[in-house]
Amino acid sequence: MVVADGMGGHLHGEVASQIAVQLLTESFQREAKPMLSDPADFLQKSILDAHFALGDYAKARNLVESPRTTCVACVVQDAMAYWAHAGDSRLYHLREGRINAQTRDHSRVQMLVDQGRVREEAVAAHPDRNKIFNCVGAAARPQVELSKAIPLREDDTVVLCSDGLWGPLTGKLITATLMKGDLMKAIPELLDLAEQRAGPECDNLSVVAMNWEGRRSPGRGSARPRTDPPTRRRRNHVSAKPRERRARARLPPRRAKRRTRHPGNPRADP
Repeated sequence: MVVADGMGGHLHGEVASQIAVQLLTESFQREAKPMLSDPADFLQKSILDAHFALGDYAKARNLVESPRTTCVACVVQDAMAYWAHAGDSRLYHLREGRINAQTRDHSRVQMLVDQGRVREEAVAAHPDRNKIFNCVGAAARPQVELSKAIPLREDDTVVLCSDGLWGPLTGKLITATLMKGDLMKAIPELLDLAEQRAGPECDNLSVVAMNWEGRRSPGRGSARPRTDPPTRRRRNHVSAKPRERRARARLPPRRAKRRTRHPGNPRADP
């Protein structure tokens, strides 16, 4: 599973996210036979490969700077979850109605939270929320942050999303909504809530979620997760934003539509 959110203050932000997702997806399909030899190493290497691919893209087109994107990716193998990220797209691991683990944003405002200068509840409205110091495609090589391997239990939920989703919503609200039951119903509800709360300034909304339904069987690989189709919603609102703001869709003036990628789609996440 992977979510990448192109940085709109930089050239070709939307292309950056597409390149990152495509490269990680193709790498997974190529290397998982059917399992990865080292999931953590795969995640780190693939995100770095995406970084170098964006540099090559910029050089081939004589761009002033490389396209940039955040990236969060997760591999579930043998009933274990591994994840890695660069930027402020998040992963939440939910268990028994609470957040068991989540990624740490690579942002200016997260540094202020860590220093005790900003409360977690104030992050969404903070003027520095979109200032990212670590991403894929920047001049500096990204520092890919890896999680430790997490054993999955029955009914655990793993959620990957862009800041357009978690920004307007608290972790408690995200958790409560997803714990109601069917992910296929909960995900659209989350998207609606984020869009309503963000109003006309709503950023891109991207989310991939998986619910772990089985237990590991002795002598076998892993039980099958149930994953909802990755969903991405873009708004038709276009306005000037600081350079750190994410890329917005440039659509004709009509009501925004939700687009769903189904598992059979070649651009589906690993």
